[in-house]
This record gives sequence, structure tokens and C-alpha cells, in this order.
Amino acid sequence: MFEPFPGNYVWNLATNLALVCGGNHGEIDEANRPIMQAAKSGADAGSALMFDSWIAVADQVSANAAADEAAGHHLSAGTKYLRASGYYLAAERMQSRDYAPRWAAYELGLDLYHRGAALRRLHIDRVEIPYEGSAYTAIFVHDGSGTARPALVSVNGLDSMKEQVNMAGHGASNLERGINTLFVDQPGTGEAIRKRGLPAIYDAERWGSPAFDYLLTRGDVDHARIGIFGLSFGGYHAPRIAARDPRYALCAVMGANHVWGKRQRERLSNEGENPVPHYWDHVMWVFGIDDRDRFLSYADQITLDGEVERITVPFLITHGENDRQIPAYNAQMSYDQAVNSPKRQLRIFTRADYEVEHCGADNGTGMRDYIADWCAQTFAEMP
Repeated sequence: MFEPFPGNYVWNLATNLALVCGGNHGEIDEANRPIMQAAKSGADAGSALMFDSWIAVADQVSANAAADEAAGHHLSAGTKYLRASGYYLAAERMQSRDYAPRWAAYELGLDLYHRGAALRRLHIDRVEIPYEGSAYTAIFVHDGSGTARPALVSVNGLDSMKEQVNMAGHGASNLERGINTLFVDQPGTGEAIRKRGLPAIYDAERWGSPAFDYLLTRGDVDHARIGIFGLSFGGYHAPRIAARDPRYALCAVMGANHVWGKRQRERLSNEGENPVPHYWDHVMWVFGIDDRDRFLSYADQITLDGEVERITVPFLITHGENDRQIPAYNAQMSYDQAVNSPKRQLRIFTRADYEVEHCGADNGTGMRDYIADWCAQTFAEMP
């Protein structure tokens, strides 16, 4: 993994994710150079300084985009707006919930994402998914033809957002292979937690089945070929949903998460490599639980033991051999227990792939394209 901040995994991860989401190396270097010293104080201590430095670059890139737009260069403007959006969202993601400036950065990141997508003439629909008396948001990425095509529901990780996952190229890779994608901000992530106050839950089928129901309303979706994909914490959610809702035609994960609850207890004795600063505060916010012991008791339910045996559709598991957040044995556990899947496959990415970290953060193309290829092939094999 590219590590501009020696010994600071969290900031290095954020940098790599920004690059994977289409960031420019020169702009990111400009954001990182002023905070090299601050990084030595730890991920939590300097996160506000990181925010300021990244926001300054995002503001300039946005201003450059506005100049392009004023000159009538809409494609160039759209590209820059999308990059600026990625920087705003990356900076916001690294802050604690009580850091007030994050909220304006988040709103601006969303606004510039859709502004950039419109100028680039991308086919991205904003969507509301009904959920237990409320609703959560999603974006539907399609080719604009209206032709019924296979579709994937894309499930976020613990701290990712639908826009980031699409900017990481998943939507484009799927489109190239004839697949539309519904990127959801499921409860606990993105707009669901930030703007709707919807916390994460262990029984993900409660929001996963409504996503399937929504796709049944679209004429540009082949209703017999709807699959589900999850990355990171989504590597728990997606298999759980496929196990509980057999209407999904396949399931694929980028980064297995078989015993996520157990992993949280392991963090107490060995913090290891966390995905974000202020980790315990963040995860309790995500689940709407204000006490760590109560959170840990709730998290004990978050396991795929007894669940993946129920999966009766094709099931793909990918994982990096040097995943520093979720050990690779999680992938083997999910594979070994998925005995009723008619097509189960495990792919461990190694140094030969130049992609060994958590969910491919050190590269961003290997697992993504492998999963897209597998899904396209598996959909094609269906009658």
C-alpha cells in the first residue's frame, strides 16, 4: 500500500481510498504535505488538521471546475467536480460525529458529485428505498437505454458511502459487462445515518429485501437476474441478505466479514488497524448505541455462522492475503460453510496481483474487475 504517513495506517488508508476513487496524485500530495508532522501524533489527534488541508485542495479543484464550466468546457468541469467531491467526502469520513465542519463538507461532496455526473452525462438516478416507515437513499447507475439488464445491489462497508463506491469504478466496470448497479446507503452509512438517523442493524434483510423490491419496479432491470454485492462490512451484510432472501440470484463479496462481532472484541485487547479515527465513537454512532459494552453485546449477533449454509445461489468471496483489518481466515470460513451454494468460489489476492490490503485499497482494480467478470459470467449462465 502507498504509505505517505509512516506508521499511520488510518491516514494511509484514507489516501489510498481517495486515489482509488479517482483522486489525482498531485492534488493529494498537495493535501498531504502540510500535515506530515501532524500524522506522527496518531490518527485521532491530527484529524482536524487533515480535514483543513484536504478541504483547501478540494476548494481549489472545485474552483477550477467552476472556471471550466463558465468557459463551456462541461466534460472537463464534470471531471474536476467529481474529483473535488471525492476529496470532500474523504475529508468528512475521517472526522468524529461532533466535528461540526464535517456536515457542510458532506453536503458539498454530494452536490458536486451529482453536478459532475450531470456534466459528464452519466446516467445516475437518485432513488428512495422504503424502509420500515422511513426510507434510505440510493443511486441507480445504468446505461440509459431502457433495456432490461441484470442488476447488482451494492452494499457499503462500515464507513463508506454509495458515491465513493461508484467513484471507485464499480458502476463503470459493471456497465461494461452489461450490468446496472443500485448503490445503497444502507442504515448506518452515508445519508442514512447522517441525514435520516437510521442506525445499522445485524438483521440486514430488513433493508436488503426492500432494495430488491425497488428493482422489481424498474423496466430496465432483468428481474430474474438481480444479485447482491458487498464490500468490507458489506461482506457480512450481503451474504446474510442472500441467505435470508433467496430471490437474489447471486452474491459476491469484496472482503469477507464472517465473524465481525468477534473482531470487535479482539480490538479491545489489540486495537490493530482501524478504518477511521475515533473508532469506538464512530462505530457506536453507526449502531445508535451509546455504551461500548452494550455495543459489544449487540455485535455478538453479527456473525455468518449458521447463515451462509442457507445460501442456495452462486457465491463469490474475494479477500486480500495481507488484509490488516479483517484477517483472511474470515474468507475461508465463509467458503467452507457455504455448502449449499451451487457455485461457490474463493479467490485470495496475493502480491502477484499487486492487491493484498483490505478490499483492494492498495490497488482498487483487481478485486473490482474480478467480481464484475464473475457476476457477468454467472448471470450469463442462468437460464
